[in-house]
Amino acid sequence: MKFVAFERAKQGTGASRRLRNTGRTPGIVYGGSTDTTLIEIDHNALWHAIKKEAFHASVLDMELAGKEHKVLLRDVQMHPFKQLILHIDFQRVDENTKLHMKVPLHFSGDELSPAVKTDGCIANHVVTEIEVLCLPKDLPEFIAVDLSGLKKGKSLHLADLVLPKGVSAVTHGKNNPVIVSVVQIASAEPAPAADAAAAPAAPAKGGKAAPAAKAPAAAKAPAAKK
Repeated sequence: MKFVAFERAKQGTGASRRLRNTGRTPGIVYGGSTDTTLIEIDHNALWHAIKKEAFHASVLDMELAGKEHKVLLRDVQMHPFKQLILHIDFQRVDENTKLHMKVPLHFSGDELSPAVKTDGCIANHVVTEIEVLCLPKDLPEFIAVDLSGLKKGKSLHLADLVLPKGVSAVTHGKNNPVIVSVVQIASAEPAPAADAAAAPAAPAKGGKAAPAAKAPAAAKAPAAKK
């Protein structure tokens, strides 16, 4: 994914505020053997770009001063209530250095699985992204997860995922965390006792319904002696 950035000379709160008033977003590019570079980006173009998943999870091509640079999005600062990007950070990418990134999971096929199709279960997506380690050229935009083989009483774990070549998963503490769990849907059938209570009384001879049996009257308490 490609975007265009421009160098900026001024920094500081006042300079950034004036820049935003002109429809630009201030940002920086850091990392690598080059010093940190101050940049500015057209806000409208950036606003549409950050809505795309690829902008957050892939190596980006940044055009700056007529040259193309490989970068990763590292931070976006948003206004508390306005649709306004206050600041954005990018990191330069070294093609020979492995990246530690979060990659989204794209699930498919759960409606075809035995657990969902015939056993009345649902697939609960416990994790929607995983951390990976790989070279920039191997970084996937997303990882596809096929759930068509899910069965009742089983779960899908990290070790069950098929990762692209050159990509390894990064875990913290748990060696094989659950990615998708299979959950049984609770039955909506009424209890037998409720059915019996709601059933109409059997009709008596002559077609009229038999009167409901009266509950025995409560015994009267003995009068208190004077």
